[in-house]
Parts: sequence; structure tokens; C-alpha cells
Amino acid sequence: MASDADTTVMELRKTLQRFIDARDWQRYHHPKEVALSLSVEASELLEIFQWTEKEPIGKIKTNPKLMERIREELADVTNYCLDMANQLDIDLTKAVEEKLEKNEKKYPAAVWKNKSVRYVKL
Repeated sequence: MASDADTTVMELRKTLQRFIDARDWQRYHHPKEVALSLSVEASELLEIFQWTEKEPIGKIKTNPKLMERIREELADVTNYCLDMANQLDIDLTKAVEEKLEKNEKKYPAAVWKNKSVRYVKL
């Protein structure tokens, strides 16, 4: 089985596209439907943590059933992100790097370190 250490984003995108193509699902994967599905799957990931106390990350990692649910929902979210990138020819690596550059300007470490307040222009 592949891992992050040896799989590129493009390989994941191609694998997902082959999965969609084999089922002739392209017609159902318009960006609108993909965005809606992405929101649903993100909500399902959030639902795992709904009405629970904030547990230490180490405790979460050692709970196999919980980790399986998180992995599955995170995979669904990731698959829809990859599908959106495929549909709209978005280079995810570039998009992430560009967004991080914008966030670096918006949230400079010297100003925002150890702060979790809502963003307002300072």
C-alpha cells in the first residue's frame, strides 16, 4: 500500500480519476456537486468530535475505532478536494503554496504567535 512518503498528489489525482471513469460518474461530478459533497464529508468528520470533550491527541491516536472513522472521513474530504482540482485543472501544490504565502502576510508569526483570536486587521 502506498504512503505519503512515496506518492505524489498527481498520482492520487490520477487514481481517483480512474476510479470515477471506471464507474462513468463524470456527469455527476460537476464542481457544484463536488463542493456540496465536500461540505457534507467535512461535516461528517466534524460530527466525530461533536459533543465530546477535547481529548489529548495521543489518546485519539491510540483509539483504533476512532482513528479508523477519522481516516475514512478525512479520505472522503481529500478525495473531493482532488476531484475538484481535476475538474477545474487546479494545481493543488501551487494553490497550497500560494495560500500559505498569503497567510504568511496576513498572519505574520511575530504578531500572531500563540494567538487564537478571530482575525481582524491590526
